[in-house]
Amino acid sequence: MSMIRDLRAVVRPSRSTQRKDTGLYDTTRDPATPSAVVDCAVYRDGVRVPSDGPLSPQEAMRQVRRDGGFVWIGLHEPTESELAGIAAEFGLHPLAVEDAVSAHQRPKLERYDDCLFTVFKTVHYVDHDRLTATSEVVETGEVMCFTGRDFFITVRHGGQGSLRALRRRLQDNPELLGKGPSAVLHAIADHVVDGYIAVGAALQDDVDEVETEVFSPGRGGTPRGTDAGRIYQLKREVMEFRRAVLPLLRPMQLLSERPMRLIDPDIQKYFRDVADHLARVQEQVMGFDELLNSILQANLAQASVAQNEDMRKITAWAAIIAVPTMVCGVYGMNFEHMPELHWKYGYPVVMAVTAAICLGIHRTLKRNGWL
Repeated sequence: MSMIRDLRAVVRPSRSTQRKDTGLYDTTRDPATPSAVVDCAVYRDGVRVPSDGPLSPQEAMRQVRRDGGFVWIGLHEPTESELAGIAAEFGLHPLAVEDAVSAHQRPKLERYDDCLFTVFKTVHYVDHDRLTATSEVVETGEVMCFTGRDFFITVRHGGQGSLRALRRRLQDNPELLGKGPSAVLHAIADHVVDGYIAVGAALQDDVDEVETEVFSPGRGGTPRGTDAGRIYQLKREVMEFRRAVLPLLRPMQLLSERPMRLIDPDIQKYFRDVADHLARVQEQVMGFDELLNSILQANLAQASVAQNEDMRKITAWAAIIAVPTMVCGVYGMNFEHMPELHWKYGYPVVMAVTAAICLGIHRTLKRNGWL
């Protein structure tokens, strides 16, 4: 039971902790170590093995093969040449290495011999004062994980998704870290999904704001609507979020349901919790997409209704103005013999009749909702 409590404490940090930690693992590097390596450490019995200075991946692996334990290497945006030496040392498959270097991969889980290759899309919510047609709401990055029997390698792309705080929390729980690389894989998966939950909650506020603006009453009690560009931009950002969430559900289900040699049985059951949370986020994202579709349709319908209202008003006033226009046209003809042309009361009678007809048309159109 103590291990369960430790696991939950590690993989579910407070939101304030997640937001404060945006740095890399360690900026102290050995000149012989590739520049992409931001931390490299050996863990034995759940405890980080102290070293006199920064370890190179090759030296760390030699220690593991000699004394046991596993090595955890953190890389940030490595080049092909920087990753080539590490790949050769740990026997990483060329296809997985190519994906790790090029980035822009879909979330997935692949098995290459005795190594699991997992791709996670990290998502960060971009704060903004007001949503506009050009607002960036969701910023994405990638974390790629190589899980072996005695090694764990993370490759990060993008400025978000730092694992520094997660590594520290795992180091504070040697019982959990003693489960090996699979414990680290689960902690990262849960950390990423927790980020999805936070982004989903923030996006909910944006969707609610747009929905309120579309259906809030404007002049005359009719919905005032909003800029369609804002709705479309938010829909695009939700789609970006969706690309990170939806493909990851199947890999999490595989990790939770299918026995794997590289995944500790005590850790595997906790992947079910991650898959469950991910499924809820997926439902939320699908709901956002459907709701934004409805909001966009409603906004366009309101624009059409407003145009129809304007056309009805223009048509109504044109009908009213047509009466004096017709009368003036008739009496503007230069015929010598016209009825009432020399009648003393002809002008006031014509004007009175014209005004009465216009007033009658106005009242009729207003009663029917045209004005």
